[in-house]
Amino acid sequence: MPRPTPLTPPNTAPATTAAPMLMASAAQMDRAAAALDAPENPTGFWRHFYAPRTVWGREFTGRQVVFALLLLYCLTPWASPPIALALGLALAQTMGNPFTTHTKNFTHQLLQFSVIGLGFGMNAHAAVQVGKEGLAFTVVSIFGTLVLGYFAGRWLGLGRHVVHLISCGTAICGGSAIAAVGPVLRAKDEEMSVALGTVFVLNAIALFAFPPIGHALRMSQQQFGLWCAIAIHDTSSVVGAAAAYGNQALEVATTVKLARALWIIPVAIGTALVFKQKGVKIKIPYFILGFVLAMLANTFVPAIRPAGPVLVSAAKIGLTVTLFFIGAGLSARVVKAVGARPYMLGLLLWVVISTASLYVILHVG
Repeated sequence: MPRPTPLTPPNTAPATTAAPMLMASAAQMDRAAAALDAPENPTGFWRHFYAPRTVWGREFTGRQVVFALLLLYCLTPWASPPIALALGLALAQTMGNPFTTHTKNFTHQLLQFSVIGLGFGMNAHAAVQVGKEGLAFTVVSIFGTLVLGYFAGRWLGLGRHVVHLISCGTAICGGSAIAAVGPVLRAKDEEMSVALGTVFVLNAIALFAFPPIGHALRMSQQQFGLWCAIAIHDTSSVVGAAAAYGNQALEVATTVKLARALWIIPVAIGTALVFKQKGVKIKIPYFILGFVLAMLANTFVPAIRPAGPVLVSAAKIGLTVTLFFIGAGLSARVVKAVGARPYMLGLLLWVVISTASLYVILHVG
């Protein structure tokens, strides 16, 4: 006869206890994105680029050499942000990015330094005027996108965390907003991956699509810059699309987008309250302060102005390289892993905010 299982007395602690919930970190976000970029087993023609070759006593693979050549091209004056993104995308879809971890870690810092460098080519007085004009657009579009995202996400049956991350990325500033809000939500790696993948794919489309649309509609530099800042997710693609349109569009887009990025702070605080998260740390985009200081120095410190064009040129090259790195990270695995419903949510939010802001800019503004 089997022995009966002994009963645990009521005052005895359970054998196992739930582990405390740890706050998601920026490193977890990087791992979540990098995990999607891991190349699949190469087959056919592309497998030759994975085989190591010894040159001058050092081992290289073919895809490392191709990556280096494309990177060198992106440092030249012949490369533009759209071309750099296209080259990165081509690399990701064929032989893959051989330096995924390095480019993921370097992209964020390079973008921040590039944005600060652009500040040395801007005038503070003009920026204040542009900021005032874009304030109403910013407030209405951010909260409208978050509300629409909530109801659309419920209709699509997506999880609350994924919905909120995609909505924040669309409403504010793409990957930077997701990086700030994710830890507040204590989002899982896979939730971060889905949100990042959705936003980055739509960013790539916007960078190519927006300049031709602007030219077709004969938008002014002011109009196009404002539209980019509102309707494109990530700062890198905003600046890239605006730079392709013109210098004035670049100034307007950068100023309005960075003012918009400051909304990360109140939205992150609101997220902690709505999702009832306590003891979380909010990530503040300090690089915006660097951009403002650079702009003030260019406006009020005459001795710095001669160096302005050089710093701005270096910043534009940095932006071009940033977009090459972003494109190289958009592998086929990233696109497939997201799934259809998150793309549907991201696309819906993007179409609504793009068309609504375009109508207001052209007919009301």
